[in-house]
Amino acid sequence: MKFIKKNIVNSFFIALLLVIVFVPDAKALLIRGLMEIGLYSPSINQHTKTAMDLRGIKFQDAKGNTIDLGDLKGKVIFLNFWATWCPPCRAEMPSINKLHAQFKDDKNVVFIFADADGDLEKSVKFMTNRKYEMPVFKVTSSIPDQVFSGALPTTVIFDKQGRLSFRHEGIANYADKKIVDFLNKLKASE
Repeated sequence: MKFIKKNIVNSFFIALLLVIVFVPDAKALLIRGLMEIGLYSPSINQHTKTAMDLRGIKFQDAKGNTIDLGDLKGKVIFLNFWATWCPPCRAEMPSINKLHAQFKDDKNVVFIFADADGDLEKSVKFMTNRKYEMPVFKVTSSIPDQVFSGALPTTVIFDKQGRLSFRHEGIANYADKKIVDFLNKLKASE
């Protein structure tokens, strides 16, 4: 009888492990739980702000509207590269959605969620199904490696002069007060 009970428990743990490995939403849920206990808190260091020419870095939304980052001088830009199949991207989405909700009516902060799937329609549907209100764009130009080198998720924040002020590869909790304070500081600075 003990042998059967021991194998049932082992089978349960193996099944749970397989679900976490092969089901993106299950892995995202596990990662989100780790975020909530503070494991994935973003580090806001005093980065040396890298001056960049953002002209020509373009994104297009589902309606065909194009945004050129060079035209956004005077605004803080929050740019997140993500994919629907990426569990860490899925895990950080609720925190980014919360951050976006705090700043969505602020004309001095622009949010761009760049679809790395290459399927904008699928990404828009993903956001709609999960009731996220974040604006989804596809990349329509080349992106400098110092902005995005291919790791998902990647988040970059530019100050009002277009200087790279924050760059983070990997998951982070963007609903963290440190990020809100950082965006407000960038908004207030010249």
